[in-house]
Amino acid sequence: MEEIKKLFNVITEAKHLVALTGAGVSTLSGIRDFRGKNGLYNDMDAEKIFSLDYFEKDPSFYYSHAGSFIYNLDEKEPSIVHNMLGELEKRGFLKSLITQNIDLLHQKGGNKNVIEIHGSPVMHYCLRCAGIRIGYEEAAAAVRKGEMPKCPKCEKVLKPAITFFGESLPIEALKQATIESQKADVMLVLGTSLTVHPAASMPEYTLRKNGKIVIINNQPTPLDSRAFMRFEELEPVFEGIKSLL
Repeated sequence: MEEIKKLFNVITEAKHLVALTGAGVSTLSGIRDFRGKNGLYNDMDAEKIFSLDYFEKDPSFYYSHAGSFIYNLDEKEPSIVHNMLGELEKRGFLKSLITQNIDLLHQKGGNKNVIEIHGSPVMHYCLRCAGIRIGYEEAAAAVRKGEMPKCPKCEKVLKPAITFFGESLPIEALKQATIESQKADVMLVLGTSLTVHPAASMPEYTLRKNGKIVIINNQPTPLDSRAFMRFEELEPVFEGIKSLL
């Protein structure tokens, strides 16, 4: 508990606190991560599911495989980590949140300043017809019926605005994430093993500007030796923070 009190002081005394979150944050909400011991890579061809080339050949592969973990997000509730990050923002401590996740749970948890560097399923669009867009609810309704959302003009299957393999990350989101990482005097690195770039570079920007990083992850990361503080488990740390707020 002494270490959590120390972390609490670091959080509340930071001038510009930023969080970077990965899939490990959402496992507490029942969403599987990609590379963990029970990750999607173990029993699904995730690189094929999220391949732009394969989507253009056969979009049904994405929708049939992603349906169970992207189009049932209404059933998922934010964990204590999501809720406490929302509370930290509400109280003025957390300035922004950079996430690799595509599950919209940070917004459900109350965060408003969310930078989604891997895109988001909140919008689906046509790869052929400019200006054709539908929201998550409409797309999810189609998927739940065993269908695929289609363009009303050309009937081409719509693609989610998630960044697939073979696509560039959203330029504006990446730019904003870089700016926030450079401004941060403290960055919370939560539930990510820092193996996927450019997201994994964000704590480096903070360190280069003489900021501190705090890593909470149940697997080793390349920056563990440079972390100001290091914890293994998210839930007890955020339970402790909750008790101190």
